[in-house]
Amino acid sequence: MNKNIKLAVAGAVLALSASAANAGIIIPAGEWTIDINGNTNAYYIHNNSNDSNTIVGGLANTKGANGSGASSINTGLLPSWLGFTGKTRQNDLDVEWTISLQPAGSRSSPLTDSGAEHRQAYLSFGDKSWGTILIGKNLGQFGRDAILNDMTLLGVGSQGIVGTAGGTTTTLGRIGTGFIYADFLGQINYTTPNMNGFEATVGILEPQTSGNVSGNQKSPGYEGVVRYSFAANDVTGKIWAEAKGQNAYVSSTIDENVWVAGIGANVKAAGFDLTGYYYNGEGAGTTGFLMNGLTSAGQKRDSDGGYVQAKYTLPTKTSVGVSWGESNLDLASGESNGTLVKSNEMWTVGAYHPLTKHLNLVAEYSRVRSENHQGERNESDIVDAGAILFF
Repeated sequence: MNKNIKLAVAGAVLALSASAANAGIIIPAGEWTIDINGNTNAYYIHNNSNDSNTIVGGLANTKGANGSGASSINTGLLPSWLGFTGKTRQNDLDVEWTISLQPAGSRSSPLTDSGAEHRQAYLSFGDKSWGTILIGKNLGQFGRDAILNDMTLLGVGSQGIVGTAGGTTTTLGRIGTGFIYADFLGQINYTTPNMNGFEATVGILEPQTSGNVSGNQKSPGYEGVVRYSFAANDVTGKIWAEAKGQNAYVSSTIDENVWVAGIGANVKAAGFDLTGYYYNGEGAGTTGFLMNGLTSAGQKRDSDGGYVQAKYTLPTKTSVGVSWGESNLDLASGESNGTLVKSNEMWTVGAYHPLTKHLNLVAEYSRVRSENHQGERNESDIVDAGAILFF
């Protein structure tokens, strides 16, 4: 599996000790090397919900008209994926392009109803002596490490906006119950060379919109991340710190700067794989960037959250894990909005087994709880089992 698919999946694949991190289909083509790669997956998902409270922004499913249970067969957090990458070395530059297609489901993004997508369409150029410049659409930097280390990336996690009907979208994994979705965005960024384990990426983004934030933003968003990777004897790991901000223009009288910052770490030793992450923001919202971040009057709501996760790889190469996470959203000063989500929380236990070098079997149980600011709760129990194949 090539560098670009790693941006979306291989971090989690490696973390789960699955063996899918191999090259895709490599084709020499003149001065170019073409890599065709991707995945396909499907899961049986059963959701049980006994509550039907109104929680705006809540991720726990509610009881349907046909009762508390709902079943579907659907893709998980990852849509099925077909990627094409070309690489070459020209004029002392490493030049690369990537275009990908996600055809599965009538909604292939966990946060938008957009049909089939092209989540990646970018070019990059650089050299190990001075770094790399990337231009185009790709996974964002803020929240990237949080989602790539999330064990539910290879599974289902929260059904999220699937609803009790099921089968209409990818699932959410731990998005919104421990971190804000990184999303695939138009961007121009610069990544430094690796300096004894240290690496940094900074850049500007296509400005995002949500709710009452206007679709015509006057300035781009910005984000940056610093990462440090280390290895000592049989211990390896990574520590990262990140930030993201944007001017959120609502109207001529409502014009706010919003921001969010995060910090995380992942450590592996003796078969154990431990991850911890925390974020805090002002006006950044919850689940997706800017989602419910501002009131209709333009007041900023504070938010924070994080998750902890522990996994262990058995002698059979099966990885078993447990994780807990929560995302919180405060009311603005003086605001009275009882049905707005206060917190989304999820526990997950899972097992992930590499049946072959490319094929992984997955089974998970997740319990999702959403609470609003007047103390009402919805809870969902979600069981899933299926398979994901990488090539």
